[in-house]
Amino acid sequence: MQPDSNVSEVAALLHSALADPDTAWSLGSFGAIAVFRRGADEPMRALPDARMGLATERGAIALTPGADLRPVAYETGFSGGYNHAVALCLPDAACAMSGRTRVTELGSDRDAARDEDREAILFDLGLGLRAVDAYLRAHDPEVVACLRAGTGRSLFAADNPIGPHLVAMSPHRVFQARIGRIEVYAPIPGPGETSPAGPHTHVLPQVLRAGRTHAATTPIPDGFVPCAGLHPPHPYKDAMGRRIAFVPARHAAFQALLERWGDPDLLAVKRGRAPSPRVSPRHAGSARRVAALQAQLLRGECVVPGETDGPA
Repeated sequence: MQPDSNVSEVAALLHSALADPDTAWSLGSFGAIAVFRRGADEPMRALPDARMGLATERGAIALTPGADLRPVAYETGFSGGYNHAVALCLPDAACAMSGRTRVTELGSDRDAARDEDREAILFDLGLGLRAVDAYLRAHDPEVVACLRAGTGRSLFAADNPIGPHLVAMSPHRVFQARIGRIEVYAPIPGPGETSPAGPHTHVLPQVLRAGRTHAATTPIPDGFVPCAGLHPPHPYKDAMGRRIAFVPARHAAFQALLERWGDPDLLAVKRGRAPSPRVSPRHAGSARRVAALQAQLLRGECVVPGETDGPA
């Protein structure tokens, strides 16, 4: 396939996903992620520039895909279930962001997805991630003052004033990668509260310490780093990860994505062939588990219990 054709096909994939309110988006790294999802009837508006995306009252997504963006469709099987997604990857040499390790004031957010946010002040959280920068953004002078008081040190330092006030302040969260950004305006859930189905963020210090760009279960090609992902509707889970009746059309739709954007060697394993040397035993075993479960679901067998296991 010629490069220009591939770029057009990737753009078509992204446009189609943006038009589907049942498709969620994520942007981030292992232990720090922003999620964007909109309701089917939720008002939305176009971005004020040429970026691909949209904004709602709860968040926004703005994408700037380049010729080096590589979608990777995959499924990950586990005991009693499976997840699926399309990772949006860049070559390792092209994905690096700032890598700051201290909270840093950056000035006005000229790249904000909405005009009214472009004078707000942006603060890098200093998470030190390779492929994504995580920011807080604020208009309110008191919030800006608190964020400024936390600059120059680790976000997780015991004496950093940001942490104790973060939920109450609930500034905008902005996650930025080379391929675009997700912005979250919805309030930060308090302790014990569940993250909403709509736009939200997770920052997990204990997971960040692993220093990984993605989970070991995710089959990303060598030399590539996942910066974001799109998450089509799952055949047996709703937006909150709760079990629903199996939807064959959703299954078929993702299998088409897997055919086009998946790893051919893993697809061969899923169809019963022996794995090639380049397929890890972990990923081969996962593909076999997914194949077995999907075969049972397609036969109409009730093989997944009515418990939640998280988003698809």
